[in-house]
Amino acid sequence: MPELPEVETIKRSLIPKILGKIIHGVVVYLPKVVKNMTVEEFTRRVAGKKIISLERRGKYLLIGLSSKETLTVHLRMTGKLLVLSKGCLKDKHTHAVFDLGDVELHYNDVRQFGGFSFAMPEVGPEPLEEDFTIDYLRTKLKASKKNLKAFLLDQKIIAGIGNIYADEILFEAGLSPKRLAATLKDYEGEKLFKAIRKVLTLGIEHRGTSIRDYVDSENRQGGFQHFLKVYGKEGFTCVRCGNLIIRERHAGRSTHYCPNCQK
Repeated sequence: MPELPEVETIKRSLIPKILGKIIHGVVVYLPKVVKNMTVEEFTRRVAGKKIISLERRGKYLLIGLSSKETLTVHLRMTGKLLVLSKGCLKDKHTHAVFDLGDVELHYNDVRQFGGFSFAMPEVGPEPLEEDFTIDYLRTKLKASKKNLKAFLLDQKIIAGIGNIYADEILFEAGLSPKRLAATLKDYEGEKLFKAIRKVLTLGIEHRGTSIRDYVDSENRQGGFQHFLKVYGKEGFTCVRCGNLIIRERHAGRSTHYCPNCQK
């Protein structure tokens, strides 16, 4: 968390607030949120630069600067980017503050796993873009030795899917997370392809899933948590068949599914 729909929502909420702003300065309160460089170098590379673009690549937010460099933000588990009024009180979990003139951009991260770098992420195609095709997915499925849960979580295969959406996608497709990816028949690969696009699109439409920490740049929660069918539903009845949803550990992650609908 945040996954593709959450980062896309954050990006969209940031664009009208910070695009075109000058970064007058930045104060870093926790040096480890700056990756692969010193705080001094980081400050030098961003201070005085104009924000000319905001894009998303998988789970990463890409901030294009007038220096022709791209600042990469990875929110990891609990990272937040909040646009706040100038001179407001700093939260105890705020680890960097960007002075944008009339407003401030605060980076807040309870778990302290996320941060900033100038390295571009190496990830697979965007699942909602044209280069993610059914033929691409079938080729990757047939070449994989992973189970489906691990396959969906592999960012080098598909960008942006995390634990929540992987569980929801597999339920939508009627596929077991334990199933080996290479065993899928063509029609099952097509079901998976459609489920990926449907679930992620719905996640974006509902502005992401707020279960614990996720909010957008205006501190607003998403709404997709109200539409989850299996994730976090251990012990609840399946909306399709009435059997109980179970939770097991697959690909090193808690995995929720219906053993009847996802045989």
